[in-house]
Amino acid sequence: MNWSSVGAILLALAVIIGAFGAHALQGRLDAYSKGVYETAVMYHFFHALGLLVVSFLPRIGALSAPRATWVCALLLAGVVLFSGSLYALAISGVRLLGAVTPFGGLAFIAAWVLLAYWLLAANG
Repeated sequence: MNWSSVGAILLALAVIIGAFGAHALQGRLDAYSKGVYETAVMYHFFHALGLLVVSFLPRIGALSAPRATWVCALLLAGVVLFSGSLYALAISGVRLLGAVTPFGGLAFIAAWVLLAYWLLAANG
């Protein structure tokens, strides 16, 4: 998979979804839902950017391609599960959707911990 393209697409989607929230949902969300939506967009941006950066690490020899794939896949899963569930929660108001969010958070944490471990192990 071309993780650099995935990162770029996720970043474009973050802009689109953020703009949608700022314009199309203006006045339609209560303060709680607006905060949830903004949190989803912020985490989406940060982790999509992280995915893009990680995708270049094999090209500079800082991380093997299989390890970068693991980190990128976990970041993608995190964006889908964490941000996706928060987007759905904010728009629908169905609080049960929030039960999915921690799994996305765990995927984010696993990605960053694995990356740190592998980078530290590589540099002894």
